[in-house]
Amino acid sequence: MNFTFDPALSPYIYFADLAFVGFAAVALFGGVVAVGARRLIHAVLGLVTSLVGVAGLYVYLGTHFIAAMQILIYVGAVSISITFAVMLARPPSEAEKDPRLAPGKLVAGATVALFSAAVLGAVVLGYPWEAEPTRVEGTIFQVGEGLLTRYAFVFELISLVLLVAIVGSVVLARRGRGRHPTGGE
Repeated sequence: MNFTFDPALSPYIYFADLAFVGFAAVALFGGVVAVGARRLIHAVLGLVTSLVGVAGLYVYLGTHFIAAMQILIYVGAVSISITFAVMLARPPSEAEKDPRLAPGKLVAGATVALFSAAVLGAVVLGYPWEAEPTRVEGTIFQVGEGLLTRYAFVFELISLVLLVAIVGSVVLARRGRGRHPTGGE
């Protein structure tokens, strides 16, 4: 691939490169915090940070509608449900226990990470990328119409995922209250 740019655009290209690296760094940092946090609420905050970084990558790619849905659905609904479940279900005495740092789990995690990186690298390096980007035309109206006609089943599956997340947070909250030393059902 051979790209040539107008030298007058170099500050904008530099800014775009910085934006991509910044969004990717936020997503990766949030993922590392989510995996390595000692307290569950910090892990949830890491997850939220990672999801915001992914939304930023969607904005960088020019898919603003997908970025807005990422913020509304995952950061807004799922993460808030998980946060409420964590806040209601975790007694303070249980929060001090940290069984995650076992050597077997670290080796398994590193193995899965290396395997995932190898598969992703093989796919990225093996794909015949086009020199000219293709542009997909569409409006928000067309996306909405597609969600409610051709992709109605997928749209309902997304609703089901949200319902399962909310029901799961309620179940965790009730179970956590039942085991709390001062309370009962």
